[in-house]
Amino acid sequence: MILYPAIDLKDGACVRLKRGEMDQATIFNNDPAAQARAFADAGFQWLHCVDLNGAFEGRSANSDAIKKIRAAINLPIQLGGGIRDHAAIESWLDAGITRVILGTAALKNPALVKEAAKAHPNRIAVGIDAKDGKVAVEGWAKTSELTAGELAQRFEDAGVTAIIFTDIARDGMLQGVNVAATAALAASTSIPVIASGGVAGIEDIDALARAPRIAGVVIGRALYDGRIDPKVALAKAAR
Repeated sequence: MILYPAIDLKDGACVRLKRGEMDQATIFNNDPAAQARAFADAGFQWLHCVDLNGAFEGRSANSDAIKKIRAAINLPIQLGGGIRDHAAIESWLDAGITRVILGTAALKNPALVKEAAKAHPNRIAVGIDAKDGKVAVEGWAKTSELTAGELAQRFEDAGVTAIIFTDIARDGMLQGVNVAATAALAASTSIPVIASGGVAGIEDIDALARAPRIAGVVIGRALYDGRIDPKVALAKAAR
């Protein structure tokens, strides 16, 4: 299981939100590139990055910070937030981003996801963020009537490399990851599923590692506030 330390960007700084509320942002580092280097030095093999402003605005809004992160580390990076057309996808892949995450576009323009996945094998992921089981988009500001499982099925056999599944109610709350919902989604699709939202401690890493078909987990606040020791977490994931 792969561990993805998270850098969420708001106004150029590394922040953590609570349940996706932008006015509930806690700044953890004003130097995102330095934070990325710290994660690389800790032994992580990937980086998860989200442009929060971009998710709300519908276009990349923290490009300078993201490019500095890319230049600072050699790790593969998956990036989401405000990427909603072919031009944005191509721009970030050309800039050295390893994997682009499409969230709002996956709900509103599934053809874009399928076309991009075909054109860029293993480089397009789908972000599915659920609020009370329903898919939320546009920085979680709007909720659809579609369930996470229904959205995932739209991309079965489309060439999508991963689904990043976030339980919004738990995101940033340190209440524990929703293992049951994540495992249920993973069982319903052949696409590898990465868990996100609510990771509070090593016990969450253990629970996800025991669950079948979960390919990875995004870790945010618990890393920043020291609740999870990177060395211990990486050792657990490796086993």
